[in-house]
Amino acid sequence: MTQRIAILDPFSGIAGDMLLGALVAVGLDPDWLRALPATLGLDGVRVDVRSVQRAGIGAVKVDFEIPPQPHGRHLSQIRKLVAAAGAVPEPVREQADRVFTLIAEQEAEIHGTTVERVHLHEVGAVDAILDVVGGVWGLHLLGVERVFCGPIQVGDGFVRAAHGVLPVPAPATLRILEGLRVRPGPDGAGELVTPTGAALARVLSEGAAPREYVPRRSGFGAGTKEFPDRANALRVVLADVATVEDEQVPDHEALALLAADVDDMSGEYLAAAADAIRAAGALDVVLLPTMMKKGRPGTRLEVLARPEDVPQLESRIFAHTTTIGVRVSRVARLALARAEHRIAVDGHHVRVKVSRTPDGRARVKPEFEDVAAAAAATGRSSIEVAESAMRAAAALIAQGTLPDAR
Repeated sequence: MTQRIAILDPFSGIAGDMLLGALVAVGLDPDWLRALPATLGLDGVRVDVRSVQRAGIGAVKVDFEIPPQPHGRHLSQIRKLVAAAGAVPEPVREQADRVFTLIAEQEAEIHGTTVERVHLHEVGAVDAILDVVGGVWGLHLLGVERVFCGPIQVGDGFVRAAHGVLPVPAPATLRILEGLRVRPGPDGAGELVTPTGAALARVLSEGAAPREYVPRRSGFGAGTKEFPDRANALRVVLADVATVEDEQVPDHEALALLAADVDDMSGEYLAAAADAIRAAGALDVVLLPTMMKKGRPGTRLEVLARPEDVPQLESRIFAHTTTIGVRVSRVARLALARAEHRIAVDGHHVRVKVSRTPDGRARVKPEFEDVAAAAAATGRSSIEVAESAMRAAAALIAQGTLPDAR
């Protein structure tokens, strides 16, 4: 099996209208895009989709003709607008909300206010709403399952915004770009990345493109600026990539890895969350120390799961942690064959897990809960009980009376 992926190539930055143009260039129906304002209840908005040249390269330019609108909107107003459009698929609605929330969080931090109170000037405008919903929905309509992004060229100099003249990248844009690969310049480019474009890349992208893929279609979405010596455009490549199952790695099991970062939960609550996620069917749950933005210590929750269990585990992660995002990637696991047996130690049963390494060596591991119970009952130390269980299991394996995992 293969997956359809999209690779963003922001060699001249990224903005929402550039993404829309590139999606049209690779097959998105322009009439669907023209109808999007009406779908979202944005009356009087006209969408202009046309072919242009950028330094000799053909590209698609998307522009909006917008009647007078409110001067920006709050996040709650944007959410109500999108929620009122019943045609928007739930996955699109969820991802679009993550984009708007990310921008609101960074704007709130920059201006020293809360997410609920921050007034989104550029992003709350009609064109930005159409950029976000249209970009996410457009990828969905093209059958894209995963998105990757190359290094982002951010530009240089200064830009005039609602709060005055700001350096490029603008403060909120730079914060949104945290964790992504960026490059300054080229000289004299000015602003090449908008908050909307940065947030779309941050939320949608899983990182660098796969080492191998089969390109199926590519196209360019034009930016507004024109440079004489280079194309100001975003390239999008639609491609197919082999899934783990299709690669047919011998003895490997196709699984999913869910990851979420948390920096506002104490250890005991994180441990309780991990227990709840294990109980929901996770194959493994680990908590890893990590460093968040501004040097804040945090914890990365990683959950190994069967693909069919991903939706319920995503819901469990959101229910039991304070994270606002879960990343899902596909992994291949090579696990040793193993079997569980019960060994008698001083009249008490101790479960032991028997596995065998590729070079033929047997491994025996007693289950700690049984070891602890036997130790408490006999007055022996846990170490002594465990060693007794391992010796007994090894002897039975050597005699051939205890089947191992081969």
